[in-house]
Amino acid sequence: MIDLHYWPTPNGQKIVLFLEETSLPYRVVPVNVAKNEQQTDAFRKLSPNGKIPAIIDNAPNGGGGPISIFESGAILVYLAGKSGSFLPVRPDGRAVALQWLFWEVANLGPMSAQQVFFCRRASEAIPFAIERYTQETTRLFGLLDDRLAHSRFLAGDDYSIADMAAFPFVVIHESLNQNLDHFPHIQRWFDLIAARPATQRAYYQAKEINPKAPSLPTSR
Repeated sequence: MIDLHYWPTPNGQKIVLFLEETSLPYRVVPVNVAKNEQQTDAFRKLSPNGKIPAIIDNAPNGGGGPISIFESGAILVYLAGKSGSFLPVRPDGRAVALQWLFWEVANLGPMSAQQVFFCRRASEAIPFAIERYTQETTRLFGLLDDRLAHSRFLAGDDYSIADMAAFPFVVIHESLNQNLDHFPHIQRWFDLIAARPATQRAYYQAKEINPKAPSLPTSR
């Protein structure tokens, strides 16, 4: 059994997308970030950085005691190894998937978070910060669109953890002031993933945990 300590933010949703695609049993342990529960001593034992998500694998492959893991990218790689799914086995395909996974965790995710903060949550408008992060997010959406112009999914023909990592930030594209009409290849990819039953289940569950969680837009 996997214990998933999370809240339905884009980073949290990455892990639910994976778990809903597989037969790995899991249970959700909500960590309400609006109440700062991610900063409790108990949670920081799992995630020293005080960020969701984190998991505990109570039945790791090969036996032994429970394993705890923090950081969404590390969790996805671990779960892919545990289940033998959504990460190519061949070295060339694996390298491509990991490159785009690391691109998301180092670029798309952090830049999107900064843009949302300065555009929608900061106590005062700081034009330089708003412009800087909006431009960077637009650049990253353009890079994603260009990749998907030449590939069905980020790592090639098959859905992978790289797609699961990037998808939740495209779900919130309107909050990032991005119009998918300008990114037709992202729109095509987005519709493919949004139509997956596991994706539908992941976002339905998110709304049950937090009614204010980002909604999954209707595919066109």
